[in-house]
Amino acid sequence: MNKNNRHFLRPCAALCLATWLAMLAGAAYGESTLPRTEDGKPDMNGIWQTMNEANWHLEGGVARHAAMLREGPHGPLPAAEVLKLGAVIAVPPGPSVIKGGGPIPYKPAAQAKRRQLQANWVHQDPEVKCYLPGVPRATYMPYPMQIFQNPGDIVIAYQFAGAVRDIYFDDPGEAPIDTWMGWSHGRWEGDTLIVEVTGLNPGSWLDRTGTHHSDQMKVTERYTMAGPNRINYEATIEDPEVFEKPWTIQMPLYRRAEPGFVMLEFKCVEFVEELLFGEYRRKPLERP
Repeated sequence: MNKNNRHFLRPCAALCLATWLAMLAGAAYGESTLPRTEDGKPDMNGIWQTMNEANWHLEGGVARHAAMLREGPHGPLPAAEVLKLGAVIAVPPGPSVIKGGGPIPYKPAAQAKRRQLQANWVHQDPEVKCYLPGVPRATYMPYPMQIFQNPGDIVIAYQFAGAVRDIYFDDPGEAPIDTWMGWSHGRWEGDTLIVEVTGLNPGSWLDRTGTHHSDQMKVTERYTMAGPNRINYEATIEDPEVFEKPWTIQMPLYRRAEPGFVMLEFKCVEFVEELLFGEYRRKPLERP
């Protein structure tokens, strides 16, 4: 080895050693210094939010004219009901959040229903009417969520529509009725919080593409802290009436860390009263 090569290798060796030490320090951080509650569980208290396009399309895809389309002379164009919204309602591109990739494993009849719902998105999506978003959709809507955690007690509050759900650690039994936010039973496996959600109202969607389900859907969520400011989130979806097999979505949740950040109210029910009931006014306003 000549002298020039030795001089070149010395900084490379130093860089490799520094990189290895940094990786080792990161691994050690994950093992020992996660914030924890008084009972030793990872401390998830705080306000969290996703940074993805999952609420538009879980399967991902390229940008499109709108969430609701019609056939134009040279390809799809925005449907008349959303045309005036222009780029505001254009669908952004984004990656799939489905674990392992691939399409959602719909049964043929359920896939046909999905296409019908998507073609009538503005009239059918429960988000448009400010209905509670359901699980798992509440997690990846473009609004923050807040986790309140005490030993044996976790409540999650969502900004959209003021949705709230309790996670019961004592087995609450079968859901008494189906509700928009379902019936959540939690347990810990090591440092992962696992929540089984049943009793979900079949009117909720999983994204803006008509991704529907039946009253038989069960969602198994997994929350794993990957650091003080990130939670790795997974949700496995089972519904034998609608899907050929279970499938899983995955994404990180990030802590909102702006100084003094608080989750403000977004109770949108009053914003859609005209949409839902305006036609019943004594003197109805003009409608498009």
